[in-house]
This record gives sequence, structure tokens and C-alpha cells, in this order.
Amino acid sequence: MLIKTLLNKCYPVKGFIYGKVSLHETKITVKVKERKRSQGVCCRCKKTAPTYDHLKERYFRFIPLWGYIVLLTCKPRRVSCPKHGVTVEHIPWAKGKSPICEPFRMFLSHWAKYLSWQEVARQFRVSWKNVFESVEHVVEYGLKSRNMDNINTIGIDEIQYLRGHKYLTLVFQIDSGCKRLLFIGQNRSAKTLLRFFINFGKERSEQLKAICSDLWKPYLKVVKRKAPEAIHILDRFHVMKYLNDAVDQTRRAETAQLKQDGYEPILEKSRWCLLKNKRNQKTSQLARLRELVQYNLKTVRCYLLKEAFQHFWTYKTRWGAERFLKTWTTRAMRSRLPEMKKVAKRLRRHQVLLLNYFSVKERLSNGIVEGFNLKAKLTMRKSFGFRTFKSIEVALYHTLGKLPEPPVAHRFY
Repeated sequence: MLIKTLLNKCYPVKGFIYGKVSLHETKITVKVKERKRSQGVCCRCKKTAPTYDHLKERYFRFIPLWGYIVLLTCKPRRVSCPKHGVTVEHIPWAKGKSPICEPFRMFLSHWAKYLSWQEVARQFRVSWKNVFESVEHVVEYGLKSRNMDNINTIGIDEIQYLRGHKYLTLVFQIDSGCKRLLFIGQNRSAKTLLRFFINFGKERSEQLKAICSDLWKPYLKVVKRKAPEAIHILDRFHVMKYLNDAVDQTRRAETAQLKQDGYEPILEKSRWCLLKNKRNQKTSQLARLRELVQYNLKTVRCYLLKEAFQHFWTYKTRWGAERFLKTWTTRAMRSRLPEMKKVAKRLRRHQVLLLNYFSVKERLSNGIVEGFNLKAKLTMRKSFGFRTFKSIEVALYHTLGKLPEPPVAHRFY
């Protein structure tokens, strides 16, 4: 089968035909000519117009074949448009002055999901800029074409992307039938999240049934203002994180105090046996934990309070959970453990948000969002970081957004 026949089957172009095919070292060159008696299309109004003259020959990169670089060459026509005057014709297989064909854009963007952009550029012998523009093209189409209706549940969180406390605000759809990235904003301020709700629209915001987030004040303020009817849930992941931080801070302070007083440092190398869930601990960690529980230490009491709180998540009714929470916070406030008292005060202040966990049939949490955050960090780590916010935005939408792709006659992957 001839290469010309393959191209006609896979990628026919209206108004043009594939001509002579030549092989030179590692390049396959295919000439593209306009059909006889066909008119060019104005690149601005997309209407046919008579030919004025021809420009110099241009080269366009197509998908490589058997390790050979494939080039399409043609002499674009200038057309005499009644409305816009003499202008270059619209070239259907490329965008503007880009030397990359549309199928090759899709091909590069597909591989950019699995490899770093630099590696994609190296493997397919293009520049990093070509890969970025290909991914950007697919993302722009996807953002314009995606369906934002029927979103009931969202999760809000932030991740650090640069040194010096530089954060991104991420908003995800976490419905059971669809989980995807909806919004990326620079910084973790109220203005950033406000921009999401403005773009999302008032009608869609009113249809939201539940929102998961942590206790970051700017987020709480914006959610209360823009989606007052949605059930705002303080998710389980962050509550347990606050408790684990309290245990760890107490352990560090007590370890330093024991060393200072000349006692045996029994709390050394005990961090993970105190913080990990029992189901995930090794046999050695469980043995170490049994040994520690025998001592009357602040860290042990803090750990026991943390483990007692796990029972909170087993309740099936809001009133039962509320009764347990009241008992537990009272116990924590009387424990004379400063770090645990801070957590108890925090939970009391946001008791309504915490108990909203039991107001939804599906027990929602930001665990899904934390999983997405891990994938976002992996995307950045895979490329050893990005220099600009625009690059990060495009990469994360491409990887996590589940965006629709431009239609093509044939998928080459």
C-alpha cells in the first residue's frame, strides 16, 4: 500500500490532494496540491475567493512513520477576498503560522499525558514549545467545549507549587459519576476562589448540594457567601491531620524534655507507630506501640485521645455524633495537653461544618481531592517543575480535567 493511499484513508483534506512522495535520508516528503478548479478559502471569513497568486513553499510536520519524519509541503495560495482583500488562504491541516499539523498536535498532546514535555519533544524530534502549543491547543478546545452542568458536589483544596509559600487553589468535581478538575487559581486567597464562582455562574452555584474543604478562612468566607444553600462539610482527612499534628508536636516537645531531664529517650523513632493507622502498621511498629502505651506520658495520652476520636466517624446519625463530639471535646479540654486543647477548641468553633458530614447520604471527604493533589504534584515533579503559572495551568487541566478533545478523522494512537 502506498503512503499516499494511507494518507487518503486516514486524513483526507477537502479541496486538496496528496501528490508526489519522496524519501530523503530520514525524511518522507509528501507534496500537497489544490484540486483543479477549486478555490481557496479566506483565512478570516472562511469564504471561497478567487486565487490571486502563490506563496513560497511551506513545510508542515506530520505524524512520524516507522521512525521517519513525515513532512507535508505545499505552496499556499493568496486569495482575493471581496471583504478582506488579498489574504492567505485557510490551511485546514494547520493553525495559523504553526508548522505542526493538527493530527500531530493531537498525537503530541496524547503522549504529553504520560511523559514529560521535554521527553516528548526529544522522542519525536520537535521543540518543547511545539509540545506546549499542542497541549495548549487541546486544552483551550476542551475548556470551551466541556459541560459544566449537573455538578452537585465540589472539593476545594490548595497545593504548593513554588518555594516561599506559593500556592494554587484547585477546585474538583467529586460526584460519584464524574471526578475531574474544574478550576486552577493562583494563590489561596478569597479573590481566587471568588473568581471560580463568578465563572461557574450563579445558577450552577445554587444547584450545588455539598462542598468539601478544610478550615482555611478565605475559603469558608467565600463558600458561605456564594453557595449558602450547599452543605459545607469539614472533611475527615483534614480533621485527622489536625489530630496527628497535635500528637506529633506533643511527641517532639516531650522527647526534647526527656533528653533535657536526663531520662531515657523512649519516644525516639516512634513517630510513625503513633501516627499511622493500626491497620497499616508493621508488626514491629505494633510491638513498639504496645511498649509505649505502658508509660504514663503526655504523648501516649494524646495518642489515646486521637484513637478515641476515630469512633466519631462510625456514627450513622447526626445527633449521636454531636453527643460524642461534646463528650470528646470536654475530655480533651480537661486533658492538660496544650496541642490537643487547640484542636478541641477548633472543632468546637466549627462544630456545624464537622457534623454536616452526617447530613449527606454519601459520606463525603476530601480524600478524593488529596488523591488528585498527588497526581498534580506528580505531573509537576515529572517535568521537574514549570517556570510559569500558564504552563502549570495547561499541564494540570490536560492531565486531570477530563476535557473533550478536538474531533479528528482518524486517531493515530
